[in-house]
Amino acid sequence: MKSYSQFYINGGWVDSHSSTLTSVINPATEAQIATVPEGNAQDVDDAVMAARAAFESWSNTPSAERADIIRRVSDLLEQRVDEIAAVISAELGSPIAHAKAVQSEEPIEGMRMYADFCSMMDEDQEEGNSLIVKEAIGVCSFINPWNYPLLQIVGKVAPALAAGCTMVVKPSEVTPLNAFILAEIMDEAGVPAGVFNLVSGLGPVVGEAMCVHPEVDMVSFTGSTRAGVRIAELAAPSVKRVCQELGGKSPMIITEDLSAEEFATAVEYAMGDVMFNSGQTCTALTRLLVPAYRLAEANAVAKAYVEGLKVGEPGDEEAFLGPMSSAQQRNTVLNYIQIGIDEGAELVSGGVERPAGFSQGYYVSPTVFSQVNNQMRIAREEIFGPVTCILPYQNLAEAITVANDTPYGLSSAVWAGSKDAGLAIARKLRAGQVYVNGGEYNFLAPFGGYKQSGNGREWGREAMHEFIEVKAIQL
Repeated sequence: MKSYSQFYINGGWVDSHSSTLTSVINPATEAQIATVPEGNAQDVDDAVMAARAAFESWSNTPSAERADIIRRVSDLLEQRVDEIAAVISAELGSPIAHAKAVQSEEPIEGMRMYADFCSMMDEDQEEGNSLIVKEAIGVCSFINPWNYPLLQIVGKVAPALAAGCTMVVKPSEVTPLNAFILAEIMDEAGVPAGVFNLVSGLGPVVGEAMCVHPEVDMVSFTGSTRAGVRIAELAAPSVKRVCQELGGKSPMIITEDLSAEEFATAVEYAMGDVMFNSGQTCTALTRLLVPAYRLAEANAVAKAYVEGLKVGEPGDEEAFLGPMSSAQQRNTVLNYIQIGIDEGAELVSGGVERPAGFSQGYYVSPTVFSQVNNQMRIAREEIFGPVTCILPYQNLAEAITVANDTPYGLSSAVWAGSKDAGLAIARKLRAGQVYVNGGEYNFLAPFGGYKQSGNGREWGREAMHEFIEVKAIQL
């Protein structure tokens, strides 16, 4: 695994002003696999000023030229997809099949989509005697998470490039290596100097400097609600635009009008959704609401399904779950499992013991709790691991009330006897997205949350608006 000693700033690789290096740990082996530089505020200043210098030219580059560059970036990502998958599998612990299909191939799809959206910047509008035009917002700071590292970076970088913005990118210190590969690709693709800049480091140092810098116009952050509040506070004095995708505690309602086969399919869908990426997904449907008289049925299906999932090493093609991303994350998840036991929830499967066959690595057994009520901590707080809760309800009105009784509102789901019935329930759920009867994720749809799950939207055409200023010219 390649180590990096420099940042990518102003179209070249440059030394950091700090001599500190961050170790990248393979969570399956607990061994160091690489190092990257740990930047400081001076590194951020260099990157921001490079982005500021490049902004006028890039924002005035014809949209067709920006689209061509985005397509070149997409093509180069595709050429290195196997390498990227191997790197993310090693630094995150993602099973290799998932690392390729989701962590590496989907960012290519997302990046390529924005080549077609560049022309949105040319769409002027006439209203009465006014000409309404779009302009790029300016220099952007992108602070990224570790759970879907490249996908989340692309979700910010691609629409920003399409709009004509310049940027400074900070990857998570847990999974930084994929971002350095992206910087290599940006350079090879001919992205002009200063448009894309990469500085790795710690949130309280590099991240905070990116939020307060006076030459930054917009901050986009994905991560915890706690960190999101801090970022909003830092950005407020200079009135920067802030786009945030934060925590979640997403519900899924299964209605009572399903056959046994349909009911089992719905429960299995919910379990698979939570356990994917070892539970490290902000949209995970971690609260499953089922009719009280079918609780035992749900427990049996959930237990059989979860215990049939393979926990394996990241290189295992058949593994569904790998380790947690870090020792800290493993300890957090195990603490929540113990809290659930102490709160009196019924432990259907899993627990605090290591999965069988693993003496090292940050592994957690996939865990299912039942007989959970919505006031328990395991039902209200984001665990971010392979842990799910089954909650019984007496009637549909109660289910909807419980589903909405959360400080979050990122995602949700419903599985009903018909599409129309599911859609009627979906309209009553206070969340940024709702999956009805197993509907698939769609990059063309806006992604973001209500309440403490954040503000603003990523993906689709809606994401472009986060990077656009609208000007009215009165004629």
